[in-house]
Amino acid sequence: MFSSRLPSRIQRLARPLATHASPFVAEPSTALPTRHDWSKQEIQKIYNTPLLDLVFRAASVHRQYHDPAKIQLCTLMNIKTGGCSEDCSYCSQSSRYSTATKASPLLSVEPVIEAARKAKENGSTRFCMGAAWRDLSGRKRGFERILQMVREVRGMGMEVCTTLGMLTPEQARQLKEAGLTAYNHNLDTSREHYPKVITSRSYDDRLDTISAVRDAGISVCSGGILGLGETDIDRVGLIWEVSNMPEHPESFPVNALVPIEGTPLEKNQAVPYQTVLRTISTARIVLPATIIRLAAGRQTLSENEQAMCFLAGANAVFTGEQMLTTPCSPWEEDKSMMDRWGLEGMKSFEQSAVKKKEGKRLLDDAAAPTTEEKAPVSAVQA
Repeated sequence: MFSSRLPSRIQRLARPLATHASPFVAEPSTALPTRHDWSKQEIQKIYNTPLLDLVFRAASVHRQYHDPAKIQLCTLMNIKTGGCSEDCSYCSQSSRYSTATKASPLLSVEPVIEAARKAKENGSTRFCMGAAWRDLSGRKRGFERILQMVREVRGMGMEVCTTLGMLTPEQARQLKEAGLTAYNHNLDTSREHYPKVITSRSYDDRLDTISAVRDAGISVCSGGILGLGETDIDRVGLIWEVSNMPEHPESFPVNALVPIEGTPLEKNQAVPYQTVLRTISTARIVLPATIIRLAAGRQTLSENEQAMCFLAGANAVFTGEQMLTTPCSPWEEDKSMMDRWGLEGMKSFEQSAVKKKEGKRLLDDAAAPTTEEKAPVSAVQA
């Protein structure tokens, strides 16, 4: 009679290979640990790992905290273009530079809501609105209009994000009450490199706004731009800065500079793809529960290059007609790409950290009628 027990040597060979990535945990737990005491040396060591090993490690971490088949589609709209008093060296919206971008006033509510509806119909679950301002000082009526936009977009069941420059704690509180899900305020680069890019606002000014946003209970969206003339040490410094915050940002955008004629950085060389991939992979390991957004410059990457970024842990993209002032991959193109790679769109409020921060608001939203069931926007706006 044959024994049903395999010889020990064969049993050893039958074990799962050590090179296989960790399976996705069906319900990622918010209790999974995240570190807030990373040293720059530790992060630099991760960043310097041979690239394929780095991507593999990042992919393994990604599967412990996220569904690797889910990508969030986000749409960004410029609601107030140009005329900004800041001197950000990469930005065509600065009034200090002569660029093709012309200043325009804040949009009215209705066209913004129409754009949000179109984005939702095309699969976007987060709608972001950007205004080219240093801050909201002296813009009371404009701020009230933005609060109305936030209420209307939130009433559609979408996550809603704004980027409006520096905020006071009171302004952050009002945005939260209106239903704001997230606030974008990028650090851009390391503290050390920052003064070479921007002089009109300090690094600590940016951190103060992030603190006001976090204290108001709003999710933080804060990342950087690659290609500003920084070094690998600066890229590590940026990740270190956000990793040591009291809470990791719920969202970390990775932008690749799109040089714009008329800006001081117009002649900067495109950042190598390997640098983008290395930055995403390192951020995924150090910020395991954070959504990593593949943002500006994505349209320069091939489909295969984007897929490698998704493998390494990027799990959100900006899609639609355009970014603020730079090109964006259109919805249909992105949906076709996702179909080819077996990816699906993430629902609104699906990220555990965002869902937890929204709390009771989500229950109230579920019980309330949606914007579509209420009066049209034109009937409710002033």
